[in-house]
Amino acid sequence: MNIEGSVALVTGANRGIGRAYVESLIARGAAKVYATARNPGALDAVVAAHGGKVVPLALDVTDDASVAAAAQAAPDVSLLINNAGVMWTSGFVGADSLDVARKEMETNYFGPMRMVRAFAPALARNGGGTVVNVLSIVSKVAMPLIGSYSASKAAAWSQTQVVRAELASQGTPVIGVFPGPVDTDMAKAIDFDKVPPSHIADVTLDAVEAGEEDVFPDPMSQSLNAKLGEDVKAVERLLAG
Repeated sequence: MNIEGSVALVTGANRGIGRAYVESLIARGAAKVYATARNPGALDAVVAAHGGKVVPLALDVTDDASVAAAAQAAPDVSLLINNAGVMWTSGFVGADSLDVARKEMETNYFGPMRMVRAFAPALARNGGGTVVNVLSIVSKVAMPLIGSYSASKAAAWSQTQVVRAELASQGTPVIGVFPGPVDTDMAKAIDFDKVPPSHIADVTLDAVEAGEEDVFPDPMSQSLNAKLGEDVKAVERLLAG
């Protein structure tokens, strides 16, 4: 699809990769961007920077009623970017409880599921549109340092494949984006070289316009994905260390 003239909705748009998606969409000529956050006041700066082209919208992807209200408020969406996510440095066996794992699954897995279910009819009415799910390279192979996050993103990757098949009949491509470490607040505890959020946004939107389904937007994700094709167990041992 063409970004120019499109109407997009970005979840988790108040900072990091989400904010970068909003900026890149406007720069490429999107007609309107619904920028969403649990606290719409956090969107004041990006709204002020782009006049009427950026529309703030309250949205909590873990809440059914909030998602339903967003779908009713934004019936003209043709590009849905499921970006909102949470991450803690938590494994499984040594965790004090399952609370962190449940919170990550609720946002990272059930969040995109709620959004796609709510917005699929609007996308169909608006010519098919496109769905983008922001995943992670740890969707493909787990990093025990962020074990429960890895598991939630692996589930989201499986969901992406299912939704891709289900929405094919209405002409809605579903794109999975698998970044490595990105220079955001969420990844500040991860000690790797990081790319700026703007890079992830630009590469993603290039893929939307090119019709690519799986996007590895940075050197680390590209390297690990290539190694997974050669020796999955070697990559698993590498990240376990």
